[in-house]
Amino acid sequence: MMNKSQKKQYIENMTSQFEKTEAVIVTHYQGLTVSQLDDLRKKMRENGVRFKITNNRITKLALEKTRCKELSDLFQGPTAVAMSEDAISSAKILTNFSKENKNLKILGGIMGEDILDVVGVENIATLPSLEEARAKIVGILRSPAQKIASILLAPASKIAILALEKSKK
Repeated sequence: MMNKSQKKQYIENMTSQFEKTEAVIVTHYQGLTVSQLDDLRKKMRENGVRFKITNNRITKLALEKTRCKELSDLFQGPTAVAMSEDAISSAKILTNFSKENKNLKILGGIMGEDILDVVGVENIATLPSLEEARAKIVGILRSPAQKIASILLAPASKIAILALEKSKK
């Protein structure tokens, strides 16, 4: 049991975390073993995601003062939240983990100012991560340069044929 000052500190801490983070995803963890929870926490930590089991009544008080107040209905039963700056990585980890462990249930969340339901979180999980998106952009930017280089390195006859084909269009 928390005393009054501990509860006040918990509310201040949670309010601050809800305000600072870009994405919050709410889950039910009932039925997960301690080792499964430890495994999930480890995966979350490796990706910079905070995963916290909550005290629902006090967390609802913390939510009242934040942009996440619409999530308060989700805080019933054994609830845990994932908070991160990268919604995609937390959604991917939770979605993949819930497929392997049916006892983890994603309830919904918030990304920026957008409230997400279960389907919304699963859709976010299908998006490429920041690193994947950067790699795709670099690939796209390199592609035209490679084409120009191959044209310049081609024999003059191929360049003439290419110019003739372009002029026909």
